[in-house]
Formats: sequence, structure tokens, C-alpha cells
Amino acid sequence: MQKVILITGSTDGIGFETAKVLIQQGHHVLLHGRNPSKLKDVEQQLVAISAEAKIQSYVADLSVLADVDALADEIIAEHDKIDVLINNAGVFNTPNPITKDGLDVRFVVNTISPYHLTKRLLPVLDASSRVVNLSSAAQAAVNIEALEGKKSMSDGDAYAQSKLAITMWTREMAKELGSTGPMVVAVNPASLLGSKMVKDAYGIAGGDLSIGSDILVRASLSDEFAQASGQYFDNDNNTFANPHPDAIYGDKSQQVVAKIEEIIKATLS
Repeated sequence: MQKVILITGSTDGIGFETAKVLIQQGHHVLLHGRNPSKLKDVEQQLVAISAEAKIQSYVADLSVLADVDALADEIIAEHDKIDVLINNAGVFNTPNPITKDGLDVRFVVNTISPYHLTKRLLPVLDASSRVVNLSSAAQAAVNIEALEGKKSMSDGDAYAQSKLAITMWTREMAKELGSTGPMVVAVNPASLLGSKMVKDAYGIAGGDLSIGSDILVRASLSDEFAQASGQYFDNDNNTFANPHPDAIYGDKSQQVVAKIEEIIKATLS
């Protein structure tokens, strides 16, 4: 059965590889990227894989929360239901880590925007839908001032904290939605895969991207993940596992979620 699947950050890396697999399986894939010409090129590559490919493209800069709002509005206007949302887009290093809104771009793209997009798309995500959030084996205790953009951090620290933060809100959102909302799961697709982000950050080729795309497809479609809401899947060990201890303690996760919501409200008001 054909599913409607939105993949953020799908113009390269794991997102693009996942889109290729889903197109080959006959699904309706909604691509997202920042660069219109790059999106067009990706569309052409996917059509070359399957002439019958059903593809739509959406342009948005996820470092800008107003763009996230516009993206959600556009998708809701065009689709009555999204079967799967894969929050894949991510940032590790950047020459200027502070956005025009005064926030840390690594937290905005990796944590805050996926939260806001998921919340905004809830009207078209029902109990049979799935939200797959890209986490990481790199997880570190979240500094609230850094989340607010008030404390400068190294790329590695900001990345690890942002990935714990998305894992934290995954668990909290799953509890909040219960059986009435989509399945929401956090997935470490595997460490040091050969994405552009890994090559830029570490100067290494990295592992086979299909390792990451395979687990994202499984999380999106397989029965294995049907009851996985609120859980964390560690693909380095191919198993559901405990995330960083801070994600298990509700008070810490609730504090992070409350701050995310406060940041969104303040930025968009």
C-alpha cells in the first residue's frame, strides 16, 4: 500500500538514500531541502530510478522557525494525511552558529524545528502515522542556556546535546499523545556514516549510507516499530536501548520541552 512520506533534509546523505529506497517501493515521497535547484536535481535523479515516481518538493530553511510554519501550512494545504514524517535534517558544524533570531542553529535544526514541524503537522498525522526522529549515539546533558542560544559551544558539544534533546522530546511527545497520536520514535541510524555532514565534520569517508536508510525505512514501515512510540533505537547495536539517562528522567525532559515551546512562542510572536 502506497504511503505518503515526508523526509526533511532529503537532498543528500541518509535522507536522499532513504528517498531512493521508498521511491523504488512505490511510495509517494515528499522531499524537503533549502536549495530549490538542488531539490530539482534530486527529483530528476529519483525519476530516473522510477519513471512512475510520485514526488513533491518543498523548500524551507529549518534554521528559521517562520519557514517551518510556512512549510507546515503548505503541506497541510496539499495533504489530508501524512503517513510518515522522518525528521532527518541535521547540522553539525557551521561557520556562523547563531541564527538571525539569536538562536544556536544546531539546536534549531536538530531539535527545535523538528519539534515545531511535528506539532504543526499533528492535524494530518493520525494514530496510524509514524514520526521518526534522527537521534545519535552522541548524546550529552542539555545546557538550557545553550538551547536558548545564550551560551556558545563547540560543534561536538552542541550536536550531542541537540541529539539528546530530540530524544527527550520524542519520549515526552509519545507520552502526551498516547494511543490517539502517531507513533513517535528516536533512531540512531548508526555512527559515522558517509554523509556530507560526517565528511565535513571529521574528514573521513564514513560508512555505507544504506545502513542508515535501511533502518529509517524499517522504522517508517515495519511491524517491528508499530508499538515503539517513545523508544530509542540504537542501530549501532541493532536493538532498542536506553538513551542517555537524562532522557529517562521525566523532569529533565519536561524542562527541555517547556524551554523548546517557550523559544518557539517567543520567536514567532
